[in-house]
Amino acid sequence: MGMSWGPGAAAARSATHAAIFAPLAPVGRADAVAQRLADAIQLGLLEQGERLPTEQELGRQFGVATVTAREALESLRSAGLIETRRGRAGGSFVCGSGDDARTALVSRLAAMSRVELRDMGLVYGLIAAGAAERAALFATPDEVDSLALLVEGGAAANGAAARRAENGIRLEVAALSRSARLVSEQVRLQAEFGPLLWIALQEQAVVAGNAARHRRLIAAIAGESPEEARAVVIEQVGWLVDRLLAVREAAER
Repeated sequence: MGMSWGPGAAAARSATHAAIFAPLAPVGRADAVAQRLADAIQLGLLEQGERLPTEQELGRQFGVATVTAREALESLRSAGLIETRRGRAGGSFVCGSGDDARTALVSRLAAMSRVELRDMGLVYGLIAAGAAERAALFATPDEVDSLALLVEGGAAANGAAARRAENGIRLEVAALSRSARLVSEQVRLQAEFGPLLWIALQEQAVVAGNAARHRRLIAAIAGESPEEARAVVIEQVGWLVDRLLAVREAAER
């Protein structure tokens, strides 16, 4: 499937793939691998016709045994989300789009307690805020401009493109922190908590509010104000978690 990607979109796509194929912690299992990939397919982050890594590559990227990766791919085949082709040009390819992605994610959200959701949001927010704080200390003007392009691209996008942009923004800020550990942790949390956060980014008003907060973050980073950058992210993540809780409560009615 041939597509043309601009610099901002390519960065968002690269960041998205980094999160999708981040190692599982602490111990990977076939169902966890399958869930991660199914989320990505159903959210449109892995596109129809896209070729997945081999079993060996998946095992290495996820930090699981090859047989575990094989079991996960078999589960995805049974669900009709991928197909396997033989021959030199063969492999496992995305063949489903998962139109019920939101339903599946809302069901997972509903199964979480309010305390669990708040706790997950707390950890996510602290890591993202720490990355933003350091980004305000180290980001160059050119890097801030690139981040701004990602934000404006996401604000004008919808569906999978908007989700890729959101992924790209979070991971780009982490990269600007100049901390390999923060990047690694942000990638892991993006894979774990990102799909749930995207439930909140369905309504245009929420997308607009989120973009406004991203712009405030960029201003804080550009102004070399680490305290403001941290405060913006803490407020933003808390606001998104509140939106998730509202979705959860509506699903229980």
